[in-house]
Amino acid sequence: MDQGIPVVCFDTGVPDAPEGSVIATIATDNEAAGAVAAENMYEVIKDTIANATEPVRIGEVNQDATSANISGRGMGFINKMKELIEADGKTVAVIGNQYYVDQVENNGDEGSADVIIEVAVPAQTTVELSATEASNIMNKEDTIAIFGSNQVTAEGILTANNNLNVLATDIIAVGFDAGTTLKAAVKDGTFLGAVTQAPVDQGRIAVETLYDVCEGKEVSDTQTDCYWYDAENMEEDDIAPNLYD
Repeated sequence: MDQGIPVVCFDTGVPDAPEGSVIATIATDNEAAGAVAAENMYEVIKDTIANATEPVRIGEVNQDATSANISGRGMGFINKMKELIEADGKTVAVIGNQYYVDQVENNGDEGSADVIIEVAVPAQTTVELSATEASNIMNKEDTIAIFGSNQVTAEGILTANNNLNVLATDIIAVGFDAGTTLKAAVKDGTFLGAVTQAPVDQGRIAVETLYDVCEGKEVSDTQTDCYWYDAENMEEDDIAPNLYD
């Protein structure tokens, strides 16, 4: 900004960036994307929740609590899942990582809630540490589902499952992003499905935005689409180009 160099971000914004330092951000509406993951998971687990006579647990493993895309995605999942559960007459308590817990409105009491949403963040962004956090949640007898909010955490859930062997039987898993490992898990049914961003559109729009800045045109933030994919639709023409390796 001091040198007069325009900056356009894509994929994620910069939290608390000085005013004027980022001209535009081209990124997924991450809160909406997290909500898509929650909606598709809930369709599969809602009967289990409705018929449960004891509290049940839903896990969420987030890469971090600092980047705008991951935190928005994580809260999007939490808020939509909470909304859906409460609309069906059950109570919810969100526990775990304090950054996420503090953002929950009207949080319930862990001791009396019908559903506990447990949020974990690894100390560093690695598959191994994500697997440790996932294992802690998946080892609990009341866990019925788990969400990994990016490719690293989804792969961490898969790594944890190598020892536990509970996904698709005792625990429903949903991921985010794509990559070879996650796509294979969706294809073989280990994961229910995942949400992918639109990386091709993001790259194209970022370049177009930079060009417009250089031409002296006004630019603004752009939110790109996200897509739910599962074993049934991942080969379709509007999904497959977004499932990068």
